[in-house]
Amino acid sequence: MSAIAVTRFGLGARPGELADVAADPAGWLRGQIRPAEGADQPQAAPETAMTRLQAFREYRADVAAARREGDTADRDPVQIAARMLREGTAVDFLARARLAATTPAGFRERWTLFWANHFTVSAVKLITATVVGPFEQEAIRPHVFGRFEDLLVASTAHPAMLLYLDQAQSVGPGSPAGQFLKRRPRPALRGGINENLAREILELHTVGVDGGYSQGDVTEFARALTGWSVGGLREAPAQQGAFLFRANAHEPGARTIMGKTYRPGGLDQTGAVLKDLAVHPATARHVCTKIARHFVADDPPPSLVARLEAAWTASGGHLTRVAEALISAPEAWEPAPRKFKTPYEFLISSWRAIGGQPAAIEHLAPPLRAMGQQAFSPPSPKGWSEEAMTWAAPDAIIKRMGWSEGFSAVVAADLDPNAIAAGALGARLGEPVRKAVARAESRQEALSILLMSPEFQRR
Repeated sequence: MSAIAVTRFGLGARPGELADVAADPAGWLRGQIRPAEGADQPQAAPETAMTRLQAFREYRADVAAARREGDTADRDPVQIAARMLREGTAVDFLARARLAATTPAGFRERWTLFWANHFTVSAVKLITATVVGPFEQEAIRPHVFGRFEDLLVASTAHPAMLLYLDQAQSVGPGSPAGQFLKRRPRPALRGGINENLAREILELHTVGVDGGYSQGDVTEFARALTGWSVGGLREAPAQQGAFLFRANAHEPGARTIMGKTYRPGGLDQTGAVLKDLAVHPATARHVCTKIARHFVADDPPPSLVARLEAAWTASGGHLTRVAEALISAPEAWEPAPRKFKTPYEFLISSWRAIGGQPAAIEHLAPPLRAMGQQAFSPPSPKGWSEEAMTWAAPDAIIKRMGWSEGFSAVVAADLDPNAIAAGALGARLGEPVRKAVARAESRQEALSILLMSPEFQRR
């Protein structure tokens, strides 16, 4: 039971952790739920999304001004963005990985990473690359044990999400700003409604693709969202890089979404829509299915989904109650491991097994990129895949093997692989793997065998 608690619900065992958990595995998990505090923060005083966006926009403005004056030396905007990406995003990602590798509360961190993936903001766009870390710290971590509604609103209103899904430029055609833009001679400069955020909230964040909404609902919701934007350099300093509701860009009028009519009200209108989506029965079903899939199985047991859905509904979407229901569900404690670790989970659990942590971004970024899970860069708003077929292809396994050999060559000299195997897997350590580790010709080979064993690759 302790091995299941630490490896399936958590991020892998650190030396001695299984023994500490053995007396009360479920109680160990429950003790990590902190409804009044949220999740741990990787950095005590990180740069905020506001300061990052201000710096990015100021750099971009300087480049434009220099080019107008004929000065292009050392001002390539791609190079500038790449440098900011390296300096800001690398710091954030390394801090997050170091927390994951060292935390005594692996369930709390895994629960948080699930929600960060559910509300994906990706660094694949330059404008969002520097604010993915602040997005997690500001919009996700404080709310993961609170109400789903609060998490939904915080993630939707965060500048990173508004920029990632192109909401910041969405303008209602009937708004004062829309009427002004219509007078521009070039169609490309006339603006208009962008449906990206509305669609992803419905399809991914709340009711799901089978939740009963139509294309008309997407369009109406997009109209309701007009005006949700991010302060630019022309705003007051306190508004630059922060959420800003532009009333003059909001499409006037009532909106009808999924059968309910919302009266005109600007910011309040959108808030009412989000509140209803948060408590919609389809949202409970969709999100609870994703939780069960993440923690237990690619094809989760319907009975487990039903338990989580019941806890969600009874509590009005309070995530503490849902987490407690997950811990209490017998389906979640089935001995057979049915989840295959993602590359990030594999690396983190390897460091945890030896009691270590990554010392530099170079220990993370290159292997993750090679294994297909580039740091902070899911390929779409769907986030990283939860399914084994994405990560267990033959080429991917070969890359994991290469990393395991290189990792073991660096760290194995002063380690006891037999003790690491027992400490990392406990009762899940099968006799064939135990013998293979014990009979290996070197410590390096023994550790590599352990890391590539089916027991270690699955959770």
